[in-house]
Amino acid sequence: MKAIIFDCFGVLTTDYWREFVARLPDDIQPAAADLNKAYDAGFIVATDFMDQVETLTGQRPDTVEHRKARAKKNHELLVYVAELKLHYKIGLLSNIASDWIADEFLTPAEQGLFDAMIFSHNVSLTKPDHRIFELMAERLGVEPTDCIMIDDIEANCTGARETGMQAVEYRDFVQAQGELRQLLS
Repeated sequence: MKAIIFDCFGVLTTDYWREFVARLPDDIQPAAADLNKAYDAGFIVATDFMDQVETLTGQRPDTVEHRKARAKKNHELLVYVAELKLHYKIGLLSNIASDWIADEFLTPAEQGLFDAMIFSHNVSLTKPDHRIFELMAERLGVEPTDCIMIDDIEANCTGARETGMQAVEYRDFVQAQGELRQLLS
């Protein structure tokens, strides 16, 4: 293995959107997920996304956006990423509709841990589309078969595997670190 790629929401930080969607009635969760996917890919603008979320859920969309301010960093994982960077190329691949991760969430030093960062809205692709995994491998200068993807969503792990990558479904730090060590040994 030559590269390890990390998701942001649910891995490097709490996933405020998944928490919001999980509280919605089952029958509107798929529509909310579709809206978010379109927003993350840059197919709809923020105001349209917020208006459509409000129409769909009956909740003020700003309650969703304010969750970003409460996002908690996974400091233990970031320390481990720094250790891994000594031996591997490191990528950050996130379905997100803005540059919030680089602009507000990660410090310049933390951003320096990543050899490549792809935010879905900049490339009009979202995970689990195989093209976004291939693009990340290309930006890291490696083949997909030389990569391990760490993501908290099984469908994204499946998409990475279908592209030739190994994948670890992140549930918590100890579990993910253990599975990653096995893949690297």
